[in-house]
Amino acid sequence: MYFDVGPCGSSLGPPGEKVFQDRRTLNRRRRRRNREGFFSKMLMANCGPVMENDTMESESVALMAAAMASSPATPKTVVVKEEEAHHPYAFHVSGPRNVASPNWRDLINSSWKDPNYKRTVMACFIQAAYLLELDRQENRNEQNALAPKWWIPFKFKLSQTLIDERDGSIFGAVLEWDRAAAMADLVVIRPSGAPKAVLALRGTILKSLTMRRDIEDDLRFLAWESLKGSVRFNVALEALQSVAKRYGSSNVCVVGHSLGAGFALQVGKALAKEGLFVDAHLFNPPSISLAMSLRNIGEKAGVAWKRLMSMLPPKTEPLIPNGNEGEIVSGFRNWVPSFYGQTQKSSVDLRKWVPHLYVNDSDYICCHYTDQDGVTEKREVNNKENNGPVVNSVPQAVAKLFVMSKGKQKFLEAHGLEQWWSDNLELQSAIHSSRLISQQLKSLYSIK
Repeated sequence: MYFDVGPCGSSLGPPGEKVFQDRRTLNRRRRRRNREGFFSKMLMANCGPVMENDTMESESVALMAAAMASSPATPKTVVVKEEEAHHPYAFHVSGPRNVASPNWRDLINSSWKDPNYKRTVMACFIQAAYLLELDRQENRNEQNALAPKWWIPFKFKLSQTLIDERDGSIFGAVLEWDRAAAMADLVVIRPSGAPKAVLALRGTILKSLTMRRDIEDDLRFLAWESLKGSVRFNVALEALQSVAKRYGSSNVCVVGHSLGAGFALQVGKALAKEGLFVDAHLFNPPSISLAMSLRNIGEKAGVAWKRLMSMLPPKTEPLIPNGNEGEIVSGFRNWVPSFYGQTQKSSVDLRKWVPHLYVNDSDYICCHYTDQDGVTEKREVNNKENNGPVVNSVPQAVAKLFVMSKGKQKFLEAHGLEQWWSDNLELQSAIHSSRLISQQLKSLYSIK
């Protein structure tokens, strides 16, 4: 049976046939919907595990990211490495630029014979003593510590730290030649001129954890020009005696900066009295004290008294009975007897111990070392025929004094340790006799 098809595909058959066609159309639509629903369910069934897996993976990634973000170890490690790389006291940031590590060439021509090289290395060892205390205060460990980088390049190792029992601070260190590290770079023997052990003493650190004890020792030197009453003096002396007896005094060096240079000078002096002469390198040693001022006043008063006695007219009886003029002349010295030695000579020869002093004439703490010592002294006596300069019979104390002069400088720059390993360092003069060093070492001639 054929039917005409109307517009839009509508059938034009009889009514019964039309109803039949409508039902058939509905059934087709119903079956189509069922098929679509079935395929949708199948699709969901097949894709469901994948979506669940993706969801689980995304959740696990999110959890891992959250764990990494909440974990303190990873970010902290990154921050520490960044700080270490840019820390102002890191060796590669502020250390010397043109100083090579010891190698096999030093077996032929040792770098330690160069005074500039030796001065630079000794200053680096003092910097290491400073950083040992800073590492302690800032809770650094072996992995991120700053101090070892200042002795490892020179094939030395840390043997002992000097601790102030009053506050637990580190004020010095004993560094020894690291034979194993040297052998790794084919340095089979210690280069000529290199010490076996170095005692390095730091100066004042203006931080709350150690500032009190540092300033206490500063004031001790300012008042008495002596550090023997300090706990640090005894600890440093015992450490220096130990290494000097173990390796021999000729293979040991003591170094210090600022307050540490004051300790190094007096510890080295105490050891010299025992006949042990160690190499000493002192950077910006303190030269100002009340005791020194009193001593200068006493010496000037003694000279004035002698001149006054020489101008008095002679009498039949001596003005001073029994010829004890020297007792009155030395009366001013008796005011401060601890600053003068007795008249009995000692067998110690001062000329065997010659410390190296490095001063900056713009540094008011150490600039007084540049005053040269007057070897001759005019003495006026009653007999005019004996007038004239008389050379002092006591041999003069000497020191190798290196002075740096750059004109006007700020105090922190003139007193700083970094200047002594800088590339543009120029030591303009070397004075072998200083009035102040002669006064400080005078007691080596006498037995107290």
